[in-house]
Amino acid sequence: MMRVAQLPRDNWPRELERIGFHFHSLDEHNVCRAVDGDAFFYWREDAAYAFDSEEVERLYAAALDLNQRCLEAVQHVIDHDLFARLAIPAHVAPLIRASWERDDPTLFGRFDMTLDADGVPKMYEFNADTPTSLIESSIAQWYWKAAVQPQADQFNSLHEALVARWQWLRKHYRNASLLHFACMFDSQEDIGNVEYLMDTALQAGWSVKLVDMQDIGSDGRGGFYDADAVPIQVAFKLYPWEWMVTSDYRDLLLHSPVRWIEPCWKTVLSNKALLPILWELFPGHPNLLEASFEESRFAGRPHAKKPFLSREGEGVSLVTPHGCIDNPGEYGAEGFVYQAYAPARQFDGRFTTLGVWIVDDEPCGLCVREEAGPIIKNTSFFVPHYFLRG
Repeated sequence: MMRVAQLPRDNWPRELERIGFHFHSLDEHNVCRAVDGDAFFYWREDAAYAFDSEEVERLYAAALDLNQRCLEAVQHVIDHDLFARLAIPAHVAPLIRASWERDDPTLFGRFDMTLDADGVPKMYEFNADTPTSLIESSIAQWYWKAAVQPQADQFNSLHEALVARWQWLRKHYRNASLLHFACMFDSQEDIGNVEYLMDTALQAGWSVKLVDMQDIGSDGRGGFYDADAVPIQVAFKLYPWEWMVTSDYRDLLLHSPVRWIEPCWKTVLSNKALLPILWELFPGHPNLLEASFEESRFAGRPHAKKPFLSREGEGVSLVTPHGCIDNPGEYGAEGFVYQAYAPARQFDGRFTTLGVWIVDDEPCGLCVREEAGPIIKNTSFFVPHYFLRG
């Protein structure tokens, strides 16, 4: 794994916008900045990460195994009624159980990892409910590779995997005439991710409709409707389950006929309290980091402190050999987990985190994010990658 300087394409902003990637230059305040050929605020292509084929194979194998371990952990939580341990409210447990017992299908997820000094993948967490960085992971970096590194390969079949999964879901929900896509319209990034997913669903034969989460209404009996009073049958939502189950409609969800993607059982997978449970179930697993509900477990040892429901690094703090690092945030009231310190690899003074995408339980893509500090954030740089087959 190396960070390699690249010559940016002369027309890179226009090329990205041509494929629908319009939020390529969001700054740290989520403001879209005007750019010239040499200014990078989020997407950057003055560098790329080069891997060898063995590293890619190890990342693939690790994600494949971790996904299975995570599913076993969900079963364990349900079988042993451990919802309170994850700070999941009692009224949500029946919704999770029903979703799991129906085997409600999932679309995707993303493991965030690092490669340790020996090249072994280590899992930081699983973004299982509302992962983003989709359009940049799939077609943006693929078109970059085709233009800049045409002789190389890329760990990236994400687009094809999404289309194939939507095709399977079309057959599974054969009686649904329309697939709704819902997100908060005040986020340009969320809209961009959802519009890309809508395109993959269209390619799979779905009829689709975009709706603002705030415009979804209910008949008070479990039926949900969009702003045009069209009933929602199946909906992809880029909106966390922990917000849905605390909304005004929380009591209607259990008896609602709507099928959500991602399904409610993903509430367990997306909760960082699953990390200590994974370690209890699979102690010493080569791709897991030691984790605990008790900070005393790491007394005198470097470690990370993570809120159960943190997103984008908010509320995360690190106790490192060189001091403490805090990233403020609003999360934490729900509780914290503690995880062995495993600093991300550094290249040219930048900390690098690897995201491995899962679609239909199969690893199918890699994204690379880099940050000046050791805690990755929503606005951390996205950098394309490639590898040469040995």
